[in-house]
Order: sequence, then structure tokens, then C-alpha cells
Amino acid sequence: MDFIIKLFVKDYGKTESPAVREKVGKVAGLVGITTNLLLFLIKFLAGVFSHSLAIMADAVNNLTDSGSSVIMLVGFKLAGKPADEKHPFGHARMEYLSGVIVSFIVLFLGIQLGRSSVEKIITPEETSYGLWTILILIVSIGLKLWQCLFYRKAGKKIHSEALIATSGDSRNDAVTTAVVLLGALITRVWGWNLDGVLGLAVAAFILVSGVKLIMETGNPLLGVAPEKELVEDIYETILSYEGVIGIHDLAVHSYGVGRCFASVHCEVPAEEDILKSHDIIDNIERDFEENKGIHLVIHLDPIVTGDERTNLLKEQVKECVRKIYPETSIHDFRVVWGVTHSNIVFDVAAPFSLADSEQQIKDRISQEISCLDKSYRTVITVDREGVVNSLES
Repeated sequence: MDFIIKLFVKDYGKTESPAVREKVGKVAGLVGITTNLLLFLIKFLAGVFSHSLAIMADAVNNLTDSGSSVIMLVGFKLAGKPADEKHPFGHARMEYLSGVIVSFIVLFLGIQLGRSSVEKIITPEETSYGLWTILILIVSIGLKLWQCLFYRKAGKKIHSEALIATSGDSRNDAVTTAVVLLGALITRVWGWNLDGVLGLAVAAFILVSGVKLIMETGNPLLGVAPEKELVEDIYETILSYEGVIGIHDLAVHSYGVGRCFASVHCEVPAEEDILKSHDIIDNIERDFEENKGIHLVIHLDPIVTGDERTNLLKEQVKECVRKIYPETSIHDFRVVWGVTHSNIVFDVAAPFSLADSEQQIKDRISQEISCLDKSYRTVITVDREGVVNSLES
């Protein structure tokens, strides 16, 4: 499998390169078009001679797969286009879109095959399977399994959802043809005509797979939470810079493989020279783009660190919040000290899994803090996050 890609793609090992990814995708698309057209021709002839709806439907399935490969080929071509005025973040998400289109084609095929199978059950037709038909089905299964492994290996190599989705489709095709082969053998040995029943079973399998593929390939377009390993790496790297005392409100957006954008708030000592802190932030942003390929934008939050009274109250407030909601954290903490009352201002990072509403969270925390001192008044902002991402060095 590697031999085919290496034959046509120079620098195959540099899979992080957009140019290499595009070429690998094109090769995979061309392989799919060629092999699926070959399968369509031999299965179509086998279906005509054996009068088998199941084999004819399987042949049409392979023809549809050729169309899917064309869509995938176009998707990789468009995904490789550079950014422009209308698309400043590039076109890499076209690869995701092509994966969704392939998934809908799979779903449509399942519906059509189901209808044809029901008709075959209601009005069965005599089928006859010769030795050549059996051999064609066996070869088809082997070729489809090879396709599945080829797409999966290439997809994992270049981190392509479209190729991985196509790999799943090839696996489904192998199962489909295996069921057709089983029906052919039963008909040949015992004379039982299960063509329509087996076709319906295959259609149900394809429908379930199609729905799963739509969900898997559509997620990147909707926007998904970043991987835990990526979040932890970003935290650890930023906190390793001297002068950064905490980070929060991390947001990561992917516009396709190699097109990652992120923003984060970095807490720095308010007593430090603002020019020095700004220089640190500039260095972090530049290092992330050069070393990790992440376009990072940092918002600088000055935090008062020299006021012992404020620091003590901050720790007390942390304990109050943890007591009620252990899974949350606080950031952007500041206090406006007054004569009759003091305003405590901070943000609470709460996961989406927390059942309480934002107002309930505010009310419960405010009530707990008032136990420290009746003169304390709270101004709380609740940040809903997939992962509570507020850390301090």
C-alpha cells in the first residue's frame, strides 16, 4: 500500500505538509476511481448473467463509490487552495465537506437497495449462480478489503476524516458482497432463493453505517472540543514562560488539518513593566506558530499580586467555590475595597456537564461567600467550557 503512494508522491513521509496531504488524497481518489470502476464492470456482467438483483445492486454500489472517489479527489484539490479575501482561514474544511457528501451517498444507496430488496421479496425472480459468478464475488471481497486497509492507512497517515470515512464505506462494501456471496452459495447448494432477504439485510447495514459516517464526518464542520492532549500541551508550554502566572479561557478552532487557531487569556503580575509582559506574550505567540503550527492570539490580564489582603481573600473564595462545585475554577479575580461593603469580581469556569443554570451558580456561590463577611458583594461571570481550563503556575 505504501508502495503505490510513494511511487506518485515525493516526500511521502512529510505528511504535515499541505502539498503532500493534497497529493496523497489525489492518489487515494484515483485508486478508488480505478478499482471501483473495475468492480462495477465485472459485477454488472455477473449480475446480468445470473439474474441477481443483489449482485446488480452491489455493482451499482461500486459505481457510486467511483463517484464518491471523484468527490473526494475534488475535495482534496479544493482543500489545498490557499487563503483568499473571502476565505481568510483557507479552504481545508472542504475535505470535511467531501466526507459528508460521501456519507450521504452511502445513506442514499442504502435506501435504494432497501426498496429494491422489498420488491424482490414480494415478486421473487429465479436466479442462477455459476462458478465464475462465485469467483468474481470472492475477488471483489478481497479487493474491497484491500481498499479498506489502503484508505485507512492513508487516512491515519495524513489525519484525513474523508479518507477514514471512505475506508469505512469500503469495509461495508466487503460485508455487502460477502452477504451476496453467502446467498449465492445457499442458492447454488440448496436452491433457496434468499436474494431479496439478504439484500434487505445489507441495506439495513448500509443505512446504519451511513448515519454513523454522517455524524463522524459532520462533527469537524460543527466544531468539536480540542483533544485533551492538545489542551494540556498548550497549558504546559505557556506556563513554562517566566512571567506568566496563570491562563484561562482557552479557545481552539480548527479550519482543517494544519489550520489551527487559538486564543487564550494569560495572567501576568500587574506590578511588572507592561512592555516586558507584552514582549513575553509576543514571544509565546511567535513560538507557537513556528514550533506547533498554531496561530495563537493572547489577551493579557494584569493581576495584582502584591496585596496580601486580596491574595488571602482570593484563596478563601477559591475554597468556597470548590466546596459547592469541585469541578469548577475561578480566574480574573479582583476586589474593590470599600468602607461599607467590598465588591468581589471574578469569573467562574464551569463545564457544560454542570446541571445548574448560570443564575443558580451565581446565587449559590454568592451565598457561600457572604458567610465569610456580610459586607462582601459578588460580581460573577460564568464561563461555560467543555473542559475547565484555568491554570496557574
